[in-house]
Parts: sequence; structure tokens; C-alpha cells
Amino acid sequence: MKVKVDEETCIGCEACVDTCPEVFELADDKAVVKINEVPDNLIQSCREAAENCPVECITLVD
Repeated sequence: MKVKVDEETCIGCEACVDTCPEVFELADDKAVVKINEVPDNLIQSCREAAENCPVECITLVD
């Protein structure tokens, strides 16, 4: 699975970083993805991060 963040929509609230710091980090007050392919053991927390995003800027691609 891959994950993308729409940096134009992101408000930098860090909810994704708090939920799944192995995949997301904050750079220039916007969330960015740290890895290209999400490992199986992080898929659930990555999905939670996407669901918890207040502006829905995270897209998951299987």
C-alpha cells in the first residue's frame, strides 16, 4: 500500500504524525510521507491516520 498527502489541503495539525509516526512526519508545517511503501504491520495505523485527518488530505492506494 502507498499513501499520499495533499500538501495544499494539509493544515499541519499533526494528527497523522501522532497516530503513525513511522509513516508521517511534519516538514515546513505540512505532513509528508516518510516511506514509499507502507509495511503490512503499519497498514492499520496508517488507515487510522487517514480516517482521523480533519481535512481528509491523506489518500491510501492499494
